[in-house]
Amino acid sequence: MENTSQKVTFKVPTRDEVSPANQAIFDHMKSAFGMVPNLFATIALNETALADYLALQNRKSTLTTKEREIINLVVSQVNDCKYCIAAHTIVGKMAGFNEEQILEIRRVQISFDTKYEALAKFVKETTINKGRPSENTYDNLFEAGYTKANLIDIVIVIGDKIITNYLHNITQIPVDWPEVQKI
Repeated sequence: MENTSQKVTFKVPTRDEVSPANQAIFDHMKSAFGMVPNLFATIALNETALADYLALQNRKSTLTTKEREIINLVVSQVNDCKYCIAAHTIVGKMAGFNEEQILEIRRVQISFDTKYEALAKFVKETTINKGRPSENTYDNLFEAGYTKANLIDIVIVIGDKIITNYLHNITQIPVDWPEVQKI
């Protein structure tokens, strides 16, 4: 029997190729940021997923913007998502990290803040071990000052980032952010 299967490829949709609700989101992003990131446009191939994803991403959190960016960078590095590493390098700089600090975060070797170091180690182990960090790393997170409410938000942000990491790693849509240093 002849194998006639072909790999389904993804093309970033244009505004005209998405639902009216997603067109409105595209318009808002374009006016706010000057662009619609390719990964968000790809999520818009589903009529409701983009609004749902943005609601998750923009939910109120007990974590600071810098803490969320640490999680985004560490999870993206673990999952080798070139798109999200590039995007969150830019967002991390907007949050106040410099280039060297971002590299330290991605390596999970943070010399500039012990609380951030405990967070990054917890996130890396949690991501690699599918929700099972070591007891030591778990204890260190709380000893660094994080709370049970923070832990819940940390796991939500890890899940958020896994969604986009996996989506890009599967679709391989073009990265529309500046290339970043490999580590």
